[in-house]
Amino acid sequence: MRVVKEFSKEEIRVSIFSWNNKYLIKFELGPMEQTFKVSEMDVLDEEDLNSFCEGDFFEAVKLRFEEMGKNLRKQLEIL
Repeated sequence: MRVVKEFSKEEIRVSIFSWNNKYLIKFELGPMEQTFKVSEMDVLDEEDLNSFCEGDFFEAVKLRFEEMGKNLRKQLEIL
């Protein structure tokens, strides 16, 4: 597995890996993570992977983290 890029944006840790003819795009916030697998054939240039960290896609990732956090807190209250 090759690390393509690692950085933080708006408190979300972003790691992009190249592995097995796929790019793995991992977003981490606290105890939660989201990972997306994209075929290397679908990406013309590695710089194009930056588009996953902006616009509507990144906004959806942030909203999903909010939902995940609410669900986690709700479940922890039950314990």
